[in-house]
Amino acid sequence: MNLQQLLEPLAEITRKAGAAILEVYARADHAIEHKQDNSPLTAADTAAHHIIVDALMTLTPGLPVLSEESITVPWSMRKEWSRYWLVDPLDGTREFIKRNGEFTVNIALIDNGVPVLGIVYVPVLDLLYSGLFGEGAWKEEKGQRTRICTAKIIAGQKHLRIVASRHHRGELLDAWLANTSKVFPELELVSMGSSLKICLVAEGKADIYPRLALTAEWDTAAAHAILLAAGGKLVDNNFAEYRYNQKVDILNPFFYAVGDKEFDFSAFS
Repeated sequence: MNLQQLLEPLAEITRKAGAAILEVYARADHAIEHKQDNSPLTAADTAAHHIIVDALMTLTPGLPVLSEESITVPWSMRKEWSRYWLVDPLDGTREFIKRNGEFTVNIALIDNGVPVLGIVYVPVLDLLYSGLFGEGAWKEEKGQRTRICTAKIIAGQKHLRIVASRHHRGELLDAWLANTSKVFPELELVSMGSSLKICLVAEGKADIYPRLALTAEWDTAAAHAILLAAGGKLVDNNFAEYRYNQKVDILNPFFYAVGDKEFDFSAFS
């Protein structure tokens, strides 16, 4: 499988899903339901799910697809997957419902636990991020495609750009910020929704995204792939690089998406 040749078809798939999402976005009624965990589900989630899964099954027949809106796949089956697609058809459903534009379409290819290819599309902005491990990461906006890379921490710098979840501030993050401010007294904190936070780190507009609340593997995989391709890393709360599909549940541990993978952020946790 030539992964480079998959980038353009995958971009087209995310754009088609994005167009379906925007059709629902324009309606007064988003047909909101709630899943068993009480998280919202809209007609846009479902429409994007079917477009993406059907297209991936045609593009790469025989390669498993795990989507947030898939029927539950048992661990006994999933643990045998060495390579599979991991999809979040609409990441940021709460942002979609609030109509703030901070929602994305996410497709990742996982190879032996590592997200090696990722596409993140922002329908409202027609903005697309892509990354291929070992090849690089890109941002496509208004027809212009540019290479992106993470930012480095310069010795002695006082300023640190932090991106955080709009809905999950909490005491743990406040404590982390207090510790971090002892080394970086000039903290710039930007809050937003969806996988855009990791993409900001990937393109060097933020230095770190501390996520000290639960997420699922499909929430992070695509942007994680882009971050890796751009020169960064995503580590768990023990600062070990995170791997996917290693356990029965699909919940991520608390994590840090880091731009400068050489800088030691572990002292702040």
